Amino acid sequence: MADKDARSWIGRWLDRLRGRAAEPRKPYVRRHDGLVSLQFVRRQTQSRMVDGDADRLLIDYTRTMFGTLLWQPAPAVLGLVGLGGGSQAKFAYRHLPDTRIVAVENNPHVVALRGEFGIPEDDERLAVVVDDGFRFLEARPDSFDILLVDGYDAQGIPAELSTQAFYDACRDALTGTGVMACNLYVRDPETHVAKLRRAFGEDRVLVFDEPKMSNRVAFAWRGPLPALDAQGLTERVPLTIRSLLPEVFHRMAVRIVRQRTLIGR
Repeated sequence: MADKDARSWIGRWLDRLRGRAAEPRKPYVRRHDGLVSLQFVRRQTQSRMVDGDADRLLIDYTRTMFGTLLWQPAPAVLGLVGLGGGSQAKFAYRHLPDTRIVAVENNPHVVALRGEFGIPEDDERLAVVVDDGFRFLEARPDSFDILLVDGYDAQGIPAELSTQAFYDACRDALTGTGVMACNLYVRDPETHVAKLRRAFGEDRVLVFDEPKMSNRVAFAWRGPLPALDAQGLTERVPLTIRSLLPEVFHRMAVRIVRQRTLIGR
């Protein structure tokens, strides 16, 4: 796997040296057992939804990433790096009616399949932009209350979304009290976590393992932690969302309170 990742990265680097970007790979839609999946290859699912229930967050890590609402329960603007099947965009669009959602996706073939996954058309609340995630964030400092980073291609997290400069751009794209969550489905998650800590500070990063999966979700934030106990933190989240993600908020709130105690804030 490491050799394959290295070859993929070298290929993209050579393309940039030649002054051209590699053509994004086309995904396809697979329907099976009442599910609709976005895939690049047969045994690797990028996104999955229940056919007929497009707004449900089916995969555990996508649910955990909405723990960002403990910091920002009423975000004005929520940004997403990586659209995929639009699970998080659809969930936010339905359950955060006062939030503007901006998603960036670098693969136009993925965006072209949005109708297959029930992603609403762009309107005053939702915009899907085809662009490089790093470039997109660099151009939008101090823009997002919440940022959800889940950018993957057929080989994993692209090299462009794995650099220190990218994580610095994530920090700068957040508002002064903003928070981000990053899905880390990689062989070396600690490398990414170390870059997040350099960008945000050692005491502004928390990492959660997914008990049923092979990935982690890292949270990083600007500003202080909310000064509430675990119950108070949980109750900040809108009741409708709490009822849909009951396993997420309490365990995260306990960790946040513990973190605040450790750093003396």
